[in-house]
Amino acid sequence: MAAESAERLNASAKTRWKQDPEGVRADILTVALEEFSQNGLSGARMDEIAAKTRTSKRMIYYYFNGKEGLYQAALEAAYRQVRKGEDDLKLAHLPPREAMSRLAAFTFDHHRKNPDFIRLVMIENIHHGKYLEQSETIKNLNKAAIANIEEIYERGVREGAFREGISPMRIHWLISAISFFNVSNAATFSILFGGDLHTEEGQEILKQDASEAVLKFVCA
Repeated sequence: MAAESAERLNASAKTRWKQDPEGVRADILTVALEEFSQNGLSGARMDEIAAKTRTSKRMIYYYFNGKEGLYQAALEAAYRQVRKGEDDLKLAHLPPREAMSRLAAFTFDHHRKNPDFIRLVMIENIHHGKYLEQSETIKNLNKAAIANIEEIYERGVREGAFREGISPMRIHWLISAISFFNVSNAATFSILFGGDLHTEEGQEILKQDASEAVLKFVCA
């Protein structure tokens, strides 16, 4: 009976792959992101990922070339999501101050709502950026992120709203640092100082603080 059930599951998985391969691939990456962020690269189990996506481990290996390939693909998908969110803001038509403020607020919100992304980046730092360094996809995505900030900043300088002499990389670092710390150190910060800042009201206040801090840094 167990063998028959396994055969039916494999047949169902193959049918689903044929009908909606991109949807299944997206499901696998979503589950993989959660699994890797919770257990790390070494602790994540391919059997668990296959079970949660109702597919087979063999099929995952076929499409992602093994566990490390799936980990890198999940990392790329996570970065692609945040970059897509930035693109969707359509900041080019906004005044520079408003555009920079919205970008900072978006990053703060995205990181807060996607703690698996933060944990995955922390795990990648444990690996000294090994898999990120191998990914041309992530490098290109992040070049676009810096270019986006550069466009906003240069418009602000031309209009006299922003002071000169700040590299877009420094602005990106500041936005990322504030937004990342808010999630990465939430547990320890709350234990040491209380959890008021990690209530819904507290997070809204911090988001406004993050935007204001970035604007005070860049404004003339």
